[in-house]
Amino acid sequence: MPASTTTKTEFPWWLAAAAVLALAAALAIASSDLYAEVFATVAKGIGITVFVTAVAFALASALGLGIALMALSGSQWLRQIARFYVEIIRGVPILVLLFWIAFAGAPALVAAWNALTAPLQSAGLLGELLVRDVSLLWRAIMALTIGYSAFISEVFRAGIQSVEKGQIEAAKALGLSRAQRFRLIVFPQAIRMILPPLGNDFVAMVKDSSLVSVLGVADITQMGKVYAAGSFRFFETYSIVAYIYLILTVGLSLALRALEQRLRRQHGE
Repeated sequence: MPASTTTKTEFPWWLAAAAVLALAAALAIASSDLYAEVFATVAKGIGITVFVTAVAFALASALGLGIALMALSGSQWLRQIARFYVEIIRGVPILVLLFWIAFAGAPALVAAWNALTAPLQSAGLLGELLVRDVSLLWRAIMALTIGYSAFISEVFRAGIQSVEKGQIEAAKALGLSRAQRFRLIVFPQAIRMILPPLGNDFVAMVKDSSLVSVLGVADITQMGKVYAAGSFRFFETYSIVAYIYLILTVGLSLALRALEQRLRRQHGE
């Protein structure tokens, strides 16, 4: 009896219910010309959503790791710079950061670039860079990269600090350099602690990527906004938009959970 009770308790009923709802929605889309049309239109933005999320997350992870290493360095100045960066960026809403990067940060970077390369431009070796040369797509990616790098840096920092200091001291005694200690001892162990919260940030970025629609970037949300504005089919359109995001995020969450469990089994946890 106890074993049976445990089995019933641990069965993922929520997943079964979600699968039934997803199947019902898929059947509704397949059997309705209207829903099929809406889905076909909105789905055109999936590629942009995936591209923005993948590129921004990869860049944010690289930048976040660098900030985390600065926060853990022996230099007080590097630690202070890292803390300043994290606190400032985390204190600004992603949407506000998106607007700032798109309409203030990008023009400022273009102006700085033109000022630095003025001699080369005068010599005809480089052309003048215009603000319009930096597409709104890449401005959106820059904003998500900077915004999420602050959160990801804290994930890396906590994961690295979770490694027992005794192992690091033993690696020092063996004569391993700082880079070797990080590559061979620290990071392989820290990644098991880092992966779950890092996966959560990835899923969150998929959802926050919908904010790029405010810049007119043709992602899932923007395609839905345009279709709804022209057809006035708001219920059908935004139901499909929500459905697509749910499929992406729930599927990604399940894949990350399976990967996490596999890593635990490999290490006997």
